[in-house]
Amino acid sequence: PDGDTGGEGVSKSDVPRAHGGAPDGDTGGEGVSKSDVPRARGGASTGGVPTEDPASRADGEAAAIEGELDEMVKTAAERDEYLALAQRTQADFENYRKRVARDAAQAQDRGVAKLAKELLPALDNLDRAIEAAEEEDPLLAGVRLVRSELGAALARLGIEAFAPLGEVFDPTLHDAVAQQPVGGAASGTVAEVFQNGYRMGETIIRPARVLVAA
Repeated sequence: PDGDTGGEGVSKSDVPRAHGGAPDGDTGGEGVSKSDVPRARGGASTGGVPTEDPASRADGEAAAIEGELDEMVKTAAERDEYLALAQRTQADFENYRKRVARDAAQAQDRGVAKLAKELLPALDNLDRAIEAAEEEDPLLAGVRLVRSELGAALARLGIEAFAPLGEVFDPTLHDAVAQQPVGGAASGTVAEVFQNGYRMGETIIRPARVLVAA
């Protein structure tokens, strides 16, 4: 009879379609939307990573290189500044060292000159004692030895005596005690030395006391 297959009843929904696959509204398994099917010709979707513009990339690289160059120029400028500062400091220290050494040498020379000036009267007295002593005096040899040792000690310090007999009078070297005509002596020359002068290099410790011929 109509609607009977001779066994269990089979409805139209139980018979697979000839050409359509799953029934309307059913995929025969898990549902697949149109968004899950890749496009045939469209490539990546609009939700993908955008492609970087080559011009923008070149500008970025140029900016990075320019920044590195600026940093290198800044570093070089700082290096030059520190080098100049070190050179100035070294020059200042060298000048300071020379000035200290010069001041120390001058202070030493002043100390030696002051000590020698204090010893000169004793030398003068020894010279007078030697001139006044008799050759037979047993003490004469001892006095001469002391005078010689003192003179040698002053010489080791750079101090020397000078007697400008016959030289032209120089007020920076000689102390004129008197001036008078002296036979055989030219006017303005030293005719007699009363006391030897002493000097240390160019420094006059004591001028010589002299008689100047008129």
